[in-house]
Amino acid sequence: MRLPPFDALIAFDAVLRHGGMTRAAAELGVTQSAISHRVRRLEAFMGAPLLRRHAGGLTPTPAGEALAEGLAGALAEMAGLRARCLAAVGPSRLRLGVGAALAHNWLVRRLPDFAARSPSLSIELVIVENEAPELVSDLDLRILWVPAAELRATTTQRPLFQERVFPVCHPSLLPAGHVPGDPSVLVDLPLLHKGPAGRATSAEWSWAAWLERYRLPAKPKESFRFASIGPAIAAALEGAGVVLARSMLVHDALADGRLVRILPPEEDLASSKAHVVRWPGALRSDERVRSLASWLLEQAELTVRGDTIAGRQAALSSP
Repeated sequence: MRLPPFDALIAFDAVLRHGGMTRAAAELGVTQSAISHRVRRLEAFMGAPLLRRHAGGLTPTPAGEALAEGLAGALAEMAGLRARCLAAVGPSRLRLGVGAALAHNWLVRRLPDFAARSPSLSIELVIVENEAPELVSDLDLRILWVPAAELRATTTQRPLFQERVFPVCHPSLLPAGHVPGDPSVLVDLPLLHKGPAGRATSAEWSWAAWLERYRLPAKPKESFRFASIGPAIAAALEGAGVVLARSMLVHDALADGRLVRILPPEEDLASSKAHVVRWPGALRSDERVRSLASWLLEQAELTVRGDTIAGRQAALSSP
């Protein structure tokens, strides 16, 4: 039996999801030329062109659509192989996938608590971002950043938290005599931007929307721009400017005094996305997976409760 080249199938799937070879190459950690070569090799194997090129990017041909339909099921089936093995023997080590920003700013500080409660179970933390979640076949649980509409409980998923977005900065950045809660300070402070310039974004992440909200003049130019939220928060911690941050990612820094709010909690905007913890269907009854998932839910609840109490205290102490 002659099988298609597996690396070429993965490349083809990545190109379809991203609509082009550049981002597919970035996801897989190879060059764009390597992606192109793999797709051509797959087309030679299949005996038909699989992609058509146009101004908007790449889309599948009829042959490519047929392959994509069968490939989705095959990859999903392969993703469950490790879970089936672990379900049979019981894992002593769980692999937990999580985005870099949430890991560094929230989860890592809390892992010693889990280790103290479950000394017989070790955790391997794997940094993976949201791209291609279905292809990460060797993870036992994963914390995903999904649209808020997906924040629901299922047999393989539990909601963690829907965050709020608000501006924060290093305390040293605020001018002498600044009145807490006064948004006009944003006019004179450097603003840190997240995401590629020119890409449409929801209102909570748009500095233009925040400035317009308080009838403040638009900034003539950007200070710094970052591809993702993690480096933007790191820059804010170093005093580089004000960042629009998610509540979970700055919870500890606010509690420690390393960052401060610009505005009171009642001015926060709800994030249009939320976090869930998810696991393969084959592990839905595994006690170790349940234990880790329950602990994550507990830590999320404690953090949200702490934010609520802090917000009430801030409101009571405001003039």
